[in-house]
Amino acid sequence: MTFRTTARARTTARTRATAASALVASSLLLVPLAGTAAAQPAPATATAAHGAPRTGAFDATALEKALAEVPDGDVSAALVRVGGKGSWAGTAGVRDLRTGAPALPHARFRAGSTTKVVTAALVLQLVAEKRVDLDAPVTRYLPGLLPPSFTKPPTVRHLLTYTSGLRPGASLGSTTEEMYAHRFETLTPEQVVAASVARGPAYDPGERQEYGNIHYTVLGMLIEKVTGDRYAHQAAVRVFRPLGMRHTGFPYGPDPRVHGPHHRAYADIGGRTTDVTEWNMSDRWAAGDMISTTADLERLVFGLFGGEVVPRPLLDQMLTVPRVDGATYGMALERYVIGGREIWGKTGSRPGYHTVLAATRDLSRTVVYSVNAKSAREDGFPLVRRFALPAFES
Repeated sequence: MTFRTTARARTTARTRATAASALVASSLLLVPLAGTAAAQPAPATATAAHGAPRTGAFDATALEKALAEVPDGDVSAALVRVGGKGSWAGTAGVRDLRTGAPALPHARFRAGSTTKVVTAALVLQLVAEKRVDLDAPVTRYLPGLLPPSFTKPPTVRHLLTYTSGLRPGASLGSTTEEMYAHRFETLTPEQVVAASVARGPAYDPGERQEYGNIHYTVLGMLIEKVTGDRYAHQAAVRVFRPLGMRHTGFPYGPDPRVHGPHHRAYADIGGRTTDVTEWNMSDRWAAGDMISTTADLERLVFGLFGGEVVPRPLLDQMLTVPRVDGATYGMALERYVIGGREIWGKTGSRPGYHTVLAATRDLSRTVVYSVNAKSAREDGFPLVRRFALPAFES
């Protein structure tokens, strides 16, 4: 895939983005992680949105406009890649509000719940190898996981489609502000799951679809039990390496850092713009702990929908919404209809990071983005509306 640039697009967007950057930087106080006195940020600059407008069937005008407005009071950086019939890539904003250093096109970021796409793919590979049965109870693979209160144990399929009936597990807070005080603490997957199952089922498996991390935390445990290997290593050897995702992986245990080139992440804590980049996310594990790049997530999208990751008969099942009232998810991915086109996508949100991957089944259009936004863990639709939907509305 080729991503072309035009001098006109670079020059015009740079002028507008630099002005917006200087405006937002002058209005913010930055609180360091250590909690010392706030410092005045340096004047910010921004890289230009760059791309190939109107490439093939895709009109990039709306995305160019969205990127030209970055940074603003919420978004500090944005990376967008569009593929399929016509390709385009754009970068805007700053990687650090203190220094105003320009955003990096190949920055690594916390990919949040897009991790679930990898987890689902690993389970379906094990199904293809006949090591896991989709309709077997999870207790076949994790004996002792559920107490007697679970008279109807969920199946592997129930977990994949968020219909297991499991309640949310243990957490370190429900809001970014609550979690911030505990950002260097550790909750193991076992602790998360134990707190869930101790409360008993919320409903019978298959009765409702309720999105949540708990389903995929249990699936991570299943992957490790069946393979006798670490989840992160299985993801590397089965998905990342075969697809050439050289900049994707997981933190080592509770390591709070994002290694390699990356953007600083920010959130509102106590009414102040606060750096939240360093954070132990190990409790999210197989449900949301992945670190990646937009180029690597694009490889994942093309590899998955192209049948390179999961055999096509199982991919068909992955992209099937269960017959449950109100259900919108298949396995990991959610179904949307935009402009008459069926789109399958997944969002991911961690403090300061919002991620999207989405595609049509035939790969005629794909979108991947990473946005550093203070609103990342709030309702993500305004960010999706701004940085993803224009690619499907051309």
